[in-house]
Amino acid sequence: MAETGIAAGLSTAWGQRLTPREAWGWIARGEVGLAVGVIGIVVLLILPLPGLVLDGLLAVSMTSAVLILMTTLLMKKPLDFSAFPTVLLVATLYRLGLNVASTRLILGHGHEGGEPAGAIIQAFGKLMMQGNFVIGVILFAILVIVNFVVITKGSTRIAEVAARFSLDSMPGKQMAVDADLSSGLIDQAEAKRRRKELEQESAFFGAMDGASKFVRGDAVAGLIITGINIVGGILIGVLQHHVSLAQAASTYTVLTIGEGLVSQVPALIISIAAGFLVSKAGVEGSADKALVAQLATNPISLGMVSTAAGVIGIIPGMPLAPFAVIALGAGVLAWRRSRKPKVDPAAAEGPAEAAEEPIAATLAIDDVKIELGYGLLTLINDLEGRRLTDQIRALRRSLAAEYGFVMPAVRILDNMRLPTHGYAIRIKEMEAGRGEVRPGSLMAMDPRGGQVELPGEHGREPAFGLPATWIDESLREEATFRGYTIVDPATVLTTHLTEILKDNMADLLSYAEVQKLLRELGPEQKKLVDDLIPNVITAATLQRVLQALLKERVSIRDLPSILEALGEAAPHTSGVTALVEHVRSRLARQLCWANRAEDGALPIVTLSPEWEAAFADALIGQGEDRQLALAPSRLQSFIAGVRDAFDRAAQLGETPVLLTSGQIRPYVRSIIERVRGQTQVMSQNEVHPRVRLRTVGVV
Repeated sequence: MAETGIAAGLSTAWGQRLTPREAWGWIARGEVGLAVGVIGIVVLLILPLPGLVLDGLLAVSMTSAVLILMTTLLMKKPLDFSAFPTVLLVATLYRLGLNVASTRLILGHGHEGGEPAGAIIQAFGKLMMQGNFVIGVILFAILVIVNFVVITKGSTRIAEVAARFSLDSMPGKQMAVDADLSSGLIDQAEAKRRRKELEQESAFFGAMDGASKFVRGDAVAGLIITGINIVGGILIGVLQHHVSLAQAASTYTVLTIGEGLVSQVPALIISIAAGFLVSKAGVEGSADKALVAQLATNPISLGMVSTAAGVIGIIPGMPLAPFAVIALGAGVLAWRRSRKPKVDPAAAEGPAEAAEEPIAATLAIDDVKIELGYGLLTLINDLEGRRLTDQIRALRRSLAAEYGFVMPAVRILDNMRLPTHGYAIRIKEMEAGRGEVRPGSLMAMDPRGGQVELPGEHGREPAFGLPATWIDESLREEATFRGYTIVDPATVLTTHLTEILKDNMADLLSYAEVQKLLRELGPEQKKLVDDLIPNVITAATLQRVLQALLKERVSIRDLPSILEALGEAAPHTSGVTALVEHVRSRLARQLCWANRAEDGALPIVTLSPEWEAAFADALIGQGEDRQLALAPSRLQSFIAGVRDAFDRAAQLGETPVLLTSGQIRPYVRSIIERVRGQTQVMSQNEVHPRVRLRTVGVV
């Protein structure tokens, strides 16, 4: 009949007739099962239940609380149990429904003895009473106080603080994700995943802040219901059923305390689970591994525990056995932990003398090296996803994609001779740059080049020498509101490293790197390499050509086109300068694209006919011996004219290239690189026919 009724109800809801098997299939589905369960909890508040059914439901309450606690202990991070607030609400409603159902049985049938109220309630009451209901009441009160005052109150406070800090730190974390995305540390998919995780974390802790009130309210409700049951039961037993006062007090107290324990024990377990969950923020791994990793790995701490236990054990009157066991166990664990780091896997294979490092090893030179002061070692161990090593790894990947070859690995080490917050960048052991950053602070810069008007330590940005100010993290939002550029210490150092690497790419492209580039060309390019090297051009000449291109920050990623251009020019000239100019003309599309403006046009500053003629007349010699012989006064006048023209262009927001004739371009560039190293100098042969030019100045 029950199955037929359920099937009829479902057929009414879905507009079709369902068999009983199909009806139970619908209930077995998650969303339908949850809906039926919630309706069942509401029914507990209204309809009476027999004692046998109540025993089964109470057993489910106790075992489900254990399941929730175990799930909380074994999860890796709080978001792994993001459904906990919902589970907490359902569990609280379920226990309150059982409280009402058990109260109905106790008040209605308590005068008949303990059996009608269920075996579980009676067993718990007798277990706590031990023949004395006063002891049972005191123990129950202590249990409620522990749950309400200690665990529940603490969990509620942690949840409130976690929710507040999660919401306050969300903008900063979002900006960190954006910074990692823009620097190449992560891709778009990873950034989207992190943003979603941040939103889930904020929503989770906000929900936990509200859900913790359910735990507290459940404890209060359990205490009030217990008091009502005792007083109401005694009154009903004495006044309505004419039971003696002593018998009524004993019977109803036993049942009430048993009912209170059956509800409070699961509530206590779930309160503990909630405490573990909200206090686990920031700790990765299950609770047992996290606690062992942080409590039982320091041999000094374990040794102190062993000593303290031994001293307490020998105090007169103290039991020696338990303290002796603790002292011995902690001492053995401390000894094992102290010995563990000394185990050398190489030594385990057998006794052997340590091989002396070859003297030749001291001759090795690090191509790129960063030396950090003592106060900057935290940049390597930053746990917020902005570690210096990760940014350098992304930088090498970015430079490889932009310029066509992989930069050498960067070695990072400490140098106590540097200032505490100082660093030095070395290229082939020679210092190429140094600076200072402030861990825990942020560098703020005005994009307009002015001084930042915020409290902090004023200084200069190390890569470009712009005015900058180190501000406190709390001023991030205000600095952003004012339009300042905000950079963290690791990014400041990485930006400085980027500019130094770009300035020294030619020196870092070794002969071995050139051979590696040739080996990594696709199979379809192997024949081209075999035809050119070494019959038409040597690998050393190719290296010099590539170094000349990188010196002017021209990408060599299109190596096949460079080889084809060399194959065209090498039979007619062996001069590196002429080869480089021919290669640049073949890379016209790439050069114009790299220097284009936002509107797609190529902004240029041209040389006047007078300067073109002056440079052409000042060239002396032939071939590779050709040189520029221009009077120093004329050079100074030319440099001043270039500065004026480019300064005017910069005021207009333009970053133009200097356009010259092909004959004098290398020599003009040799002058420009000493005064404006980042200014591009292009010849008329390097302008692609389809590129739109826009003249912004004349020298």
